[in-house]
Amino acid sequence: MFLSRRTPELPTPEQALPGRPEPEFSVPSRHTVLGNPLLGPYPEGLEIADFGMGCFWGAERIFWQTDGVWTTLVGYQGGSTPNPSYEEACSGLTGHTEAVRVVYDPKIVSYAELLKTFWESHNPTQGFRQGNDVGTQYRSAIYTHSPAQAAAAESSRESYQQVLTDSGHSMITTEILPAEGRAFYPAEAYHQQYLDKNPGGYCGIGGTGVSCPIGIARTA
Repeated sequence: MFLSRRTPELPTPEQALPGRPEPEFSVPSRHTVLGNPLLGPYPEGLEIADFGMGCFWGAERIFWQTDGVWTTLVGYQGGSTPNPSYEEACSGLTGHTEAVRVVYDPKIVSYAELLKTFWESHNPTQGFRQGNDVGTQYRSAIYTHSPAQAAAAESSRESYQQVLTDSGHSMITTEILPAEGRAFYPAEAYHQQYLDKNPGGYCGIGGTGVSCPIGIARTA
């Protein structure tokens, strides 16, 4: 959560920090709001969605308040450095974005509805920033866990781009990539459900005000 005078750039794998084979910290066992375990394995029938949409504190709160979401946790994803720390991710030298992992029951909330929440809850046209938060770790991203998720994410991006363009906004910069090969590294304990522990804490999440025309009807 800081401003940089330098234009942010993603490091190549060769430029990225080396990281470590194991995390330097432990993750709490249960969600402070939902009461369910943070780490898998998860109950049969639940599915996983991974989103990057700026500061992960506010992003996580949006999703834990969504009906059908079983648990949420925040972490670092899409980079090269194994088991990064928060300070390393914020240096811009790991390649990760701040991400929220959403474990949900598709019988209650569809992936399309989660995508609608994702698009409407941040500004996906800003590149390596969200509002005053500047850096590669704040980029918009969707990491998909199946071909069906990938197709839904791509379709939703096209639909939302149309209404954004009609409203005078620029092009979406959200990266949509498979989660496979892009490990999700859980963040430190104090980041998990941060805004539950600190209700008056910082939240830089803010959308464009443009409604996304997807997710109204549940998909099979």
